[in-house]
Amino acid sequence: MARFENRPPLLFHRRSLLRGALALAGGLVAGDAAFAQSAAFERWVERFRAEAVRRGVSEATYDRVMGHVKPDTAVYELQRKQPEFTEEMWQYINRRCSDWRVITGKERAKEHAGVLARVEREYGVDRYVLLGLWGMESSYGDVIDNPKYMRPIIPALAALTYGEPRRRRYWETELINALKIVDHGWAKPAEMIGSWAGAMGHTQWMPEVWLHMGVDFDRDGRINPFGRPDDALAGTARYLAERGKWRRGEAWGCEVAVPAGGHRLADNRTMRTYATWHGHGFRRADGQPFHRPNDHVKLWIPVAGGPAFLVGQNFRAVYSYNPSASYSLALVHLGDLIRGDGDFRQKFPGGERIPTIDEVKEIQRRLNERGFKTDGVDGRTGSDTVRAIGAYQKSVGMKPDGYAGLKLLERLRQP
Repeated sequence: MARFENRPPLLFHRRSLLRGALALAGGLVAGDAAFAQSAAFERWVERFRAEAVRRGVSEATYDRVMGHVKPDTAVYELQRKQPEFTEEMWQYINRRCSDWRVITGKERAKEHAGVLARVEREYGVDRYVLLGLWGMESSYGDVIDNPKYMRPIIPALAALTYGEPRRRRYWETELINALKIVDHGWAKPAEMIGSWAGAMGHTQWMPEVWLHMGVDFDRDGRINPFGRPDDALAGTARYLAERGKWRRGEAWGCEVAVPAGGHRLADNRTMRTYATWHGHGFRRADGQPFHRPNDHVKLWIPVAGGPAFLVGQNFRAVYSYNPSASYSLALVHLGDLIRGDGDFRQKFPGGERIPTIDEVKEIQRRLNERGFKTDGVDGRTGSDTVRAIGAYQKSVGMKPDGYAGLKLLERLRQP
C-alpha cells in the first residue's frame, strides 16, 4: 500500500470523505478484478503452450505470438448478439444480389478473366459461382481490412478458446491452425485480420481452410487470402471441388415452371434426371431446354407461392461452404446475374424487384436529410444504412426490417 506524505488538513465534509472512500474501494475492486482476469488468462496461455506445441506449433512461434497477446473480449458480445433485423428470403436475396454487386462483379469478371479461366480449368468450378461467392463474402475484397467489420483474429480466437466453453475444442483448433500459418511464414499476426470468428480474406477462410485448402496460385511462395485474389479464388474452388464434391460441367440447377399438381413432388429429397422432370411437365422458367438432361436434380420450392428450382450436387457444393439455403440461393443467383442471366421469373410473395444503385442512393440521401445517418451516399446497403433505415422505419410506424426497398423509397418521397 502506498504511503501518503504531506497530507492536507482534514477539512472535508464527512459525506465527501465517505464518497471518496467508496469510490476508492470501488476502483480497487475493479482493478483487482481486471488484474485477476489478466493473471488467469496468462496462466491459461502458459498451460495451452504444451498442447499447441504437441499439435505442431513451434515453441518459438508460440512464445513470440502468444506471449504478448491480449484477449479480444469484445467477441463474447458479438457472438451472443442476435441479428437486429429479420429478413424475408426475397429481401435477403435482393440485398446480396444488389445492383452494385452485379455491376462490380461484371467488372471483376473482366479484370480477373485470366485468373478465373485458369481456376476454372484447374478445378472445374464455374467462374460465375466463384464471383458470386467473392461478392457475397467480402464485396470483392472491399471489406477485408475495414476495421468496422474486421479485427485481428488471433486475439479473437484466443479469447474464444479461453472463455467460450461450448465450442472450446473448435476454437482451440482454429487458434492452433492460425499459429501454424504464422509458423509457415505465410502471414504475420498483425496481417491476419478477419471476422470475430476468425474468417479472413477475399473469400473469408477460417484458418483451417487457409491451412489445408489454400493454394499458392500466384506462385509467390506463400498462400495468401489477402492482396491479389488469385490464391483465395483457387483455394475456394479447391474447397468446392474436394469438400463440396463439385461436378465439373454441371450447373447448380435452374428455376423451373411447375405444372399443375407438380408442387406435391417438392420433397426436397428425391433426385431425378432433368429428362424425368421434363416428362412430369417441368420446364425451365426462361424457356430454354435442359442442357444436360441426364444430370440428377431435386425439386425445391423455398417459399410457397414463390419460385421453384431444380437443384443438383453443385448447389449442395455451394451449401457446404456456408450451410444456409438462403445464402446458397443468393450466391448462385448473384453469379447468374453477373453472367448476364435475368432475375427470377416467378416472384416471391410480397417481394419487390432489386432497387437500382441510384434508388439506393436516393434512399440514403433522403435518410440523411431527415437526420438518419448512413455514413455516405454510395448506393450500398452496409450496416450503417441498415441501422438508419430501421430507425427511420420505427419513427414512422413501418415494420423495422432495415430493408432498402421500393416501399421505403416511396415513403421517403412523401412530404
